[in-house]
Amino acid sequence: MRFCPYSHRTRLVLKAKGIRHEVININLRNKPDWCFTKHPFGQVPVLETSQCQLIYESVITCEYLDDAYPGRRLFPYDPYERARQKMLLELFCKVPQLTKECLVALRCGRECADLKISLRQEFCNLEELCESHPNVTALDISYEAGPHSLCSAHG
Repeated sequence: MRFCPYSHRTRLVLKAKGIRHEVININLRNKPDWCFTKHPFGQVPVLETSQCQLIYESVITCEYLDDAYPGRRLFPYDPYERARQKMLLELFCKVPQLTKECLVALRCGRECADLKISLRQEFCNLEELCESHPNVTALDISYEAGPHSLCSAHG
């Protein structure tokens, strides 16, 4: 899938760290059979290393890439700061689903005021937490990968 926020998050880490890679897009509505050999539920992203090792789930793929490849660190070394960023990432994970629900409701002509309020609240929570910790690294990538710009276009 070309515009999946979860895959995009991993692609941003690959780019930030300058890692050469190949991207294979799939149609998530009509998944090829081989996709289920890479991930038990056929989800994306999935990394396959040169040793045929499989790593999936976007936060896990990002952390793996940060640990396995040298260069600028995206996750902090400090265990507390690393845990804090992961907690914030978990908060952010609510945003894509709320965005999808909001866009589907808009497309179908259904009322979505409550969804918009929930979505705005999630972004407010994230902004508040990020402002109190200005040295955000892996979170920057997750936020950039998110569909927030799509929602703001719809008010």
